[in-house]
Amino acid sequence: MKKSIILMSAVSAMMLTACGNKDVDYDASGVFETTEVIVSARGTGEIKSLNVEEGQTVKANQHLGELDMTQLVLKKQQLYAGKDAATSRKLNTAQQVASLRQQIANLQSEQTRFKALLKDGAATQKQVDDIGYQIATLQKQLAATNEQVSTANQSIDGQSAGFDAQIGQVDDMMQQAVITSPIDGVILSKYAEAGEFAVPGRALFKVADVSDMKLRAYITADLLTGLKIGQKVKVYADQGTDGRKEYEGTVSWISSEAEFTPKTIQTRDERSNLVYAIKITVRNDGLIKRGMYGDVKL
Repeated sequence: MKKSIILMSAVSAMMLTACGNKDVDYDASGVFETTEVIVSARGTGEIKSLNVEEGQTVKANQHLGELDMTQLVLKKQQLYAGKDAATSRKLNTAQQVASLRQQIANLQSEQTRFKALLKDGAATQKQVDDIGYQIATLQKQLAATNEQVSTANQSIDGQSAGFDAQIGQVDDMMQQAVITSPIDGVILSKYAEAGEFAVPGRALFKVADVSDMKLRAYITADLLTGLKIGQKVKVYADQGTDGRKEYEGTVSWISSEAEFTPKTIQTRDERSNLVYAIKITVRNDGLIKRGMYGDVKL
């Protein structure tokens, strides 16, 4: 997605007409503009649906369409099958060493019995020692088996984690295949239709946030000295034959550099050659439209 601010140029004839009205009191005039966002495809594939029309009001993150996800669904099923196959090979440590533990327990009981016989002179020390050697050997085998099982299971856990990462990637690609608007706004233009092929970066539609409009105007240097960001000003929107409607505006941007007066822009002092661009944010009640003329009283 890429954002662009469309600067609507004023028409000289209309501005001169406004100037001819002796009752109009303003410091500068300009045109209302809005922030526009061109929503582009984030994935690759056929556009299965794109439910937007010009003039339609949409909400941020609203599901507006999607790309074909058939291959992604199949890929995800394949990854889950691979993960299940890997985890099925995981060894149960207790089961693998149960036999060795039982043999050790049996020999330890035998060793206890032979020690008692040794005291009574019914057994020899060599018999007791031989049982001890057998126990030691089995304990080493037990430790080695535990290590082997642990290593094998760690390898399987690593494979499982790899499958989880790939599944996460597929989930992200499936999310990117869903078409949404990043902002609340109105659809201005539609550039694609269902059935067409999309690639990352292809423009799908343009949406504009019309809840807050910005009046771009130009003021002279003498007015600039008394203006600051956040200052409240009066804004008058052109309502055609109904005259003008007053709104409260907030200065949201002041250019740091002067420029020559645009040919189609009116200022209070027609003799001024250098002016500063400003932007005034106005809360839209639905009556202000893009490209509409407006005046500002500082």
